[in-house]
Amino acid sequence: MVATLLTLLLLAALAGWAGWGWYQDFQQQPLALDIEPQSGQDAEQGSGQATFTVPPGATIRSVAHALADRGWLSSRFLFTLLAYDRGQQNALKVGEYAIEPGMRPGDVLDLLTSGRSIQFPVTFIPGSTFREALAAIRQRDDVFEIELADLDDVQILQRLGIEQAHPEGMLYPDTYLFDRGTTDTEILQRAHRRLQAVLAEEWTARAKDLPLQTPYEALILASIVEKETALAAERPRIAGVFVRRLRKGMRLQTDPTVIYGMGDTFDGDLRRADLERPTPYNTYVISGLPPTPIALVGREAIAAALNPAEGDALYFVGRGDGSHHFSATLDQHNCAVRHYQLNRPCARLQPQETAPASSLASGEDTGSGGAGQ
Repeated sequence: MVATLLTLLLLAALAGWAGWGWYQDFQQQPLALDIEPQSGQDAEQGSGQATFTVPPGATIRSVAHALADRGWLSSRFLFTLLAYDRGQQNALKVGEYAIEPGMRPGDVLDLLTSGRSIQFPVTFIPGSTFREALAAIRQRDDVFEIELADLDDVQILQRLGIEQAHPEGMLYPDTYLFDRGTTDTEILQRAHRRLQAVLAEEWTARAKDLPLQTPYEALILASIVEKETALAAERPRIAGVFVRRLRKGMRLQTDPTVIYGMGDTFDGDLRRADLERPTPYNTYVISGLPPTPIALVGREAIAAALNPAEGDALYFVGRGDGSHHFSATLDQHNCAVRHYQLNRPCARLQPQETAPASSLASGEDTGSGGAGQ
């Protein structure tokens, strides 16, 4: 009887020792990933990875089953036991995760409870349009959920909760990161909230006595500045020209607004007839600001519009290298136009410094550009 009891105790001890060793070996064993080569845009997330999704409502047992069903785990039971042992059984975070070769069960548990899910980028470029922003989202319909495709601008604004009649300029240009399955509505709402925050900050820090009554008017002017120059150092000077023209009741006479008003009819060549054709955005015809922004606007352009450089310039013209020549009088401006645009040297040209190349930013130079006639 005693011998039998001792034998049973010995067997139990051996089984416990073997089980403990099995548990320890399991923790040191990397997952047996079956990785297929990646291609296309998904390869940006990193080659040599496998992905695993924790869905809403997942439990540690359902995750263990899913990992084992893929052949990645040798034991569902030990994975679940490890989670309880580490206090992570109720800490799973919903998302899609990148499982790296060499990861052990504990590494996977740490990842799936960290919330560090795969993020997919969407970039809205300064100077681009609302329609181009929508296109940037929709070209990743393999990642994001598209629910606004059949809506017009007014309906989209209503869905986003934006109290404006026109969507242009209502997003902040930047690169945003989102989880797979994020809706286009959520993406646009985040970019709009960012715009509101930046605009509010810059409006609070604005210069005194500007001819701008509302943050929206500041956004309109900033969008023109954004489109007029790619040189960060020139933005306050460009804004200063427009602010002085507004104060004097002069028309802005800026090509980007004309181009925007032409819409799809613009073929890349701006003609004199286009400058004379009335549209709500033709600042050669209308007085004051156009009715809406003409592009997405970054912080630097907003800051320039609200804190324009002092000076006496009322005109500027492109020099052909991305920079502009500024003039205080129409006579000086016409001289600069002949020199830079018509390649006819003008002896009366006022010398100016060229903005340094290092100040090149993310805006857009319109080519000939300029204000004034």
